[in-house]
Amino acid sequence: MSREVAVVTGASRGIGRSIADNLKALNMDVVYVDLSFKEPLETSFICDITSARDREALLDFTLSKYNRVDLLVNNAGIAPAKRMDILETTQESFRRVMEVNLEGSFFMCRLFANHMIKQGHTSRIINISSISAYTSSVLRGEYCISKAGISMVTKLFADRLAEYGIGVFEIRPGIIMTDMTAQVKDKYEKLISEGLTPIKRMGIPQDVANVAVAIAQGNFDFCTGQVFDCDGGFHIRRL
Repeated sequence: MSREVAVVTGASRGIGRSIADNLKALNMDVVYVDLSFKEPLETSFICDITSARDREALLDFTLSKYNRVDLLVNNAGIAPAKRMDILETTQESFRRVMEVNLEGSFFMCRLFANHMIKQGHTSRIINISSISAYTSSVLRGEYCISKAGISMVTKLFADRLAEYGIGVFEIRPGIIMTDMTAQVKDKYEKLISEGLTPIKRMGIPQDVANVAVAIAQGNFDFCTGQVFDCDGGFHIRRL
């Protein structure tokens, strides 16, 4: 029997890289997807997920190499180029963040889901969102809205694909040590030390990868549409 195949976007570094490496350690064949790579990988593919042509080329590449795809991890995403109060947010910034984070993820789901249906066996999709899906951050409103949209994308595809045995899941990372949070690391560490999260540390990409691995192994196949909060307990409402 051939090995299962995973496609992970935003896989050159950070959370995506950790997820991809951990899936590979599960003995899965993994396609690492990103806009660029600092070093060559065994199976990497340059793809702009906002481009229909690139998305289709990615699927064609995966099928030509492995003849199947069992797991799609939509991790690729961007923050606004500049943090701005929502009273000053530009249309250009809003559109760019939506195009990558929300539109790109939606159409990756649509493309790969249609192929997974044709395959006729159990497959899975994982969408990486954020605590920003439900947490107001008025200096990067477009990011919050894009992540909230990913939550609905997950619900919609989980509903639509359940009859085909395709599970769709959402992981909501909290404050994770990545390049995206590096510039505000001191701020977040101070907030955490003051009680922002019950677990008093920033997360690391491995924390998110641990959740993705559990989903990939089929441990939650009866839980399609489930949201996994990977945030040190941030989601707990406390007095």
